[in-house]
Amino acid sequence: MTQTLPLNDRDLFWPPADELAEAAERIRARLGDWPPTHAPWRICLSAPDEPNGGDLIVVTDAQQHGEQLARWLVQGAGVIVAAENQATLHLGGEKYRLEGHLAEDWVPALAAFLACGFDPHDALLLALAWRDGDEAKSDDAFPHDLAHFPRVAGLPDAPAQAFPRCPERLGLYPVLPDAEWVERVVGFGVKTVQLRRKSAEPADELKREVARCVAAGRAHDAQVFINDHWQAALEAGAYGVHLGQEDVHTADLHALAAGGVRLGLSTHGFYEILTALHFRPSYIALGAVFPTTTKVMPTAPQGLRRLARYVRLLDGVVPLVAIGGIDLQVLPDVLATGVGCAAVVRAVTEAADPAAAVSALQQAFTQ
Repeated sequence: MTQTLPLNDRDLFWPPADELAEAAERIRARLGDWPPTHAPWRICLSAPDEPNGGDLIVVTDAQQHGEQLARWLVQGAGVIVAAENQATLHLGGEKYRLEGHLAEDWVPALAAFLACGFDPHDALLLALAWRDGDEAKSDDAFPHDLAHFPRVAGLPDAPAQAFPRCPERLGLYPVLPDAEWVERVVGFGVKTVQLRRKSAEPADELKREVARCVAAGRAHDAQVFINDHWQAALEAGAYGVHLGQEDVHTADLHALAAGGVRLGLSTHGFYEILTALHFRPSYIALGAVFPTTTKVMPTAPQGLRRLARYVRLLDGVVPLVAIGGIDLQVLPDVLATGVGCAAVVRAVTEAADPAAAVSALQQAFTQ
């Protein structure tokens, strides 16, 4: 059992509030087994004299505190502007806008989720998914009803029609660096692969690579996704495109949807999951589950506990892909969460015998 950090031994609120601290402790006790946070946030219901990077200052009127709000942010604090059925977190130069129900005890719920190690934007989202009295209903009261979750506001319009749906359980999903690898791996019988070519230059070479991958997929009845390079994928008639969170603001999602292209979106927590759901993608990737060296990750590894929570929340809603640091050794634990697909990189591309590695990985999905 993971040792949790006792909340009553911490400076949780400013000004100190025993009743809120007791409620936070009660809620935390029902949220399940989580590692203690290494970032002891303090929730400030009035502004401290010297705000710092560990403070989250809650206000109800942004205009009234306009100049102060700017100063608090410069001093490193976060600011939560809470109003009826909405809350916005300003932190680290980012703005996280949520619309949803604010329970009477959303503030102690926020403290409890922060204590579980969730980043402030995810903790705030979970606090809005909380309902008064949830801690009394079950030994495990962690929010799992998507109908109770808030909506991420301020996003670009989603295409009028949802993206075509992928098979519910995509199985083994190798992410590969070039067309040669794609041709090789679909030749092993793998039915879902991704080309992750880091450079878009030279453009003619990129188009040839993408076209080769698409042709290989058609020849072997495999589903080939193209990472990032959505224009080339659309032009070549690719089965699907995989994009990051930042790409939804620049890629022409309407053209992709109209072209029948499947869309996979990366996520790194609850806030990004809700952002992805807004666009009704073909699948959502959840990661990084474990540490990975294949790319620089914007967040710490999610771990199996969070992955299991994501699967419980989204099972039957959208196909899911676990990604990040997954190899044959940990794959059974990943699949035990209920996720129906696991993306792998080095487990195939750095294997001494890639064909044997693919066979062993595929077998894990049948056990």
